[in-house]
Amino acid sequence: MIRPEQIAQPPVTAPEPMLVIDHVTKRFETPDGPVVAVDNISLTVGRGEFVSIIGPSGCGKSTLFNLVGGLLSISDGTIRIDGEAINGPHKSIGMVFQEDATFPWRTVIDNVAFPLELQGMAKGERLERARHFVSLVGLHGFEKRYPAELSGGMRQRVSIARTLAAEPKLLLMDEPFAALDEQTRLLLGDKVLQIQQELNQTVLLITHNITEAVQLSDRVLIMTYRPGRTKRIALIELPRPRTSEMLSSDTFGRYVAEVWADLREEASRGMQDAERGSR
Repeated sequence: MIRPEQIAQPPVTAPEPMLVIDHVTKRFETPDGPVVAVDNISLTVGRGEFVSIIGPSGCGKSTLFNLVGGLLSISDGTIRIDGEAINGPHKSIGMVFQEDATFPWRTVIDNVAFPLELQGMAKGERLERARHFVSLVGLHGFEKRYPAELSGGMRQRVSIARTLAAEPKLLLMDEPFAALDEQTRLLLGDKVLQIQQELNQTVLLITHNITEAVQLSDRVLIMTYRPGRTKRIALIELPRPRTSEMLSSDTFGRYVAEVWADLREEASRGMQDAERGSR
């Protein structure tokens, strides 16, 4: 059990800002008129911070992911990374998706080396760096295997290693563990935490899983049901380093309950909306 005195206190000074989402709105034009998917969202993510965004289905989480990743244009507001406005895909942002994004015709080591190849890095140097990140995600010994020979969790680790090999300032992840079984999800969460701490990597995670958000994050932004706005930003003051072993603690359970209390209200709104639409 985690005792109160073990709970990490918030730092005296906030971490240096890496990502700034400033009053961002996204509207989509439809035959029935404009639809607001994301409405006036603001968030600052500090260097080395792990922040999760959670909300009910259809609240605009993935839209926000695509806005930060430069895959969608912003209707209003700005998104900046290290002070530079995001107006499209950016070399400082690495993205990991829910779907398997490995290249089936490439081995593990060649998958991870792919972005370095695009950068024009010499073969010897890129393979050395790729081997480092393959080892970092716990896949040493699997360098010559093809994705078809790996489990879903291992393939997702290949995707994470490939993204990290390009040394992004911001690691942006959209439901990266959603297709995995619960045991693999927890173990891969432990691995991501270990890597994040070792690299002091700034991470923004999109998820629908409350346990995952609390386990991994320094803060959790809870979004409202349509349109997606900020309902609350929860500060998760659990000690680091963290592992999935803390999931059974009373303190962990309290944080999960607090986030669920906010999320439940919004999820209920979404369910009621769906029921009205089916009549």
